[in-house]
Amino acid sequence: MTSWNIAVLGLGIIGSRASKNLQQAQAVGDSGIASVTCWNRTPKSQPGELPTLEEAVASANLVLLYLKDSVAVWEVAAKVLACPLEGRVLVNHSTIDLATTKWLAGECAAQGIVFLDCPFTGSREAAAAGGLVYYAGGPADWIDKVEPVLLKSGKSVLRCGEVGTATIMKLVTNLISACTVQALAEALATATSHGISPAALTEAVDLNASGSVLAAMKLPTMATGDFDTHFSLANMLKDSRYVLDLAAEAGLDTPSIRTVSARMAELCDQGLAEKDYSALAAPYLKA
Repeated sequence: MTSWNIAVLGLGIIGSRASKNLQQAQAVGDSGIASVTCWNRTPKSQPGELPTLEEAVASANLVLLYLKDSVAVWEVAAKVLACPLEGRVLVNHSTIDLATTKWLAGECAAQGIVFLDCPFTGSREAAAAGGLVYYAGGPADWIDKVEPVLLKSGKSVLRCGEVGTATIMKLVTNLISACTVQALAEALATATSHGISPAALTEAVDLNASGSVLAAMKLPTMATGDFDTHFSLANMLKDSRYVLDLAAEAGLDTPSIRTVSARMAELCDQGLAEKDYSALAAPYLKA
């Protein structure tokens, strides 16, 4: 078994919980985890957090990126790549555009660093409970080696293929989630405007072919205006723009996500950016 000295870079909603799970695994004597350090651009005062990125990665042979977007990945990765990391492993868990994933893979290859493309699905509670699902792209043997670490915050690792495939998988599944929540918002507004209770609609959807884990999770909170952040509207907007770029590159017209993306941009401009993306229902609650 490989013994990992792990550096977690990015301590937002997911990174902070992933780091905590890894530290707990180390504390109970997991022989695969020798040490866990972490760092965030804005200090979080989290256990194991070091003041500089350079200190966090100094002894790490496995560096995990949990960052907000492509801009953050470019900024942080440039600093990481300036450190002596030859022979080590860099794993990107951030949801970013395909071009940035390919850039990062190329830079790592040039410096003798193993790179894995591993975004995830799942939000705050899933990360805390070890219930994330990681999409993994890259050399299969290295995914096998890193998988035990991923399973400290995840329940499964889906192998997608070469580097870039996991990024695409993450973006297209988020397309489905964004469009589904917009549809749920419209259904909720239309049904309740005609006297149907949110509870009755939730039960009907649950029994219908349109029912899903996502619908069961979001409909009840959307009905009460509870937009506590599990995955922010700003992040979903960002991902919708990345997937629109993918579609354009393939010469595809994707009217559903284009329309939902525009709607999310409007709501972000209205001050809802840091709310959960189920805030797509917010305009109907004001009606």
